[in-house]
Amino acid sequence: MSKLGKIRVLALGLIRDGGRIFVSEGYDSLKNETYYRALGGGVDFGETSQAALKREFQEEIQADLTNIHYVGCIESIFTFNGKQGHEIIQVYQCDFVDSKFYQLESLIFSESKHHQHKALWVDISHFKAGKLKLVPQEFFGYL
Repeated sequence: MSKLGKIRVLALGLIRDGGRIFVSEGYDSLKNETYYRALGGGVDFGETSQAALKREFQEEIQADLTNIHYVGCIESIFTFNGKQGHEIIQVYQCDFVDSKFYQLESLIFSESKHHQHKALWVDISHFKAGKLKLVPQEFFGYL
């Protein structure tokens, strides 16, 4: 009998600027692989996914969002650092309120005291050409 994990519910924001999207960079040390994912995070009990999206952007990079539109749901079952993960992802298309975020090359933010992350603008063509890895794969359906 395998030990059961938990299904996580996430809200992620798809922010486009012309041919690029705003993503965070992650690294899987077991696969020795860098990957990219839209910013956002976990939905807390009693919180709507849209409220979670706004809260996560505020907590992580002190950014306010506008033009928030729900675009769909992705179910993702994956392996990260050797452990199986299972996520239900609510995807929202949105924009930054403050235009300064569109001028940034990248920014470093902390999700916790021990984890530093980099958020950056990446040209969608790099993902489509397979030069960089966007996760989950189903996210391509919204680009």
